[in-house]
Amino acid sequence: MNELKPKNYVVGITGASGGVYGVRLARTLLALGHSVHLVVSNAGWRVFKEELGFAASDREGFLNEQFGSYPGSLHYHPIADIGASIASGSFRTEAMIIMPCSMGTLSAVAHGSSDNLMTRAADVMLKEGRPLVLVPRETPLHAIHLENMLKLSRLGVKMIPAMPAFYYGPATVDDLIDFMVGKVLDSLNLEHSLFRRWGE
Repeated sequence: MNELKPKNYVVGITGASGGVYGVRLARTLLALGHSVHLVVSNAGWRVFKEELGFAASDREGFLNEQFGSYPGSLHYHPIADIGASIASGSFRTEAMIIMPCSMGTLSAVAHGSSDNLMTRAADVMLKEGRPLVLVPRETPLHAIHLENMLKLSRLGVKMIPAMPAFYYGPATVDDLIDFMVGKVLDSLNLEHSLFRRWGE
């Protein structure tokens, strides 16, 4: 458990394929003893059903099963709750990560369209000058996708596409997932041992 004072991190999970990335990220932050403010899009819940096989009718059960055994605290916010704490810049958060990030959500953030809690929370990060990390998961990419990424990158948003590496000899799908989560943690200067670094 992290010996430092727990911090608030916002984790958004969209309907892009790879919801397991966001689940693993939230678990890792909770394991470090931090507070995770979780927002899942409606399409994200659909991906949980299709890719992770959970019962969509029991969201509370899913959250308890996935996140209930860690020392940190989980705060789940429905995506329509625009009055949630993370919708305000006066609520202190360390960073926000959208993992995976769909092209629709990325576009909304790039154009300041804050019509739900996830995009509003991302807009708060931008206006307050706090770290915002997006993990796009789409292929192939067309010019609009790339232009939106460039626009956000120029605003200081960290782009970490879901492109796992192979130089460290991953043996399982979990190894590939951990690599991506580790790269996100690296961008936030959070210590971890999720993958073997080059030269180790």
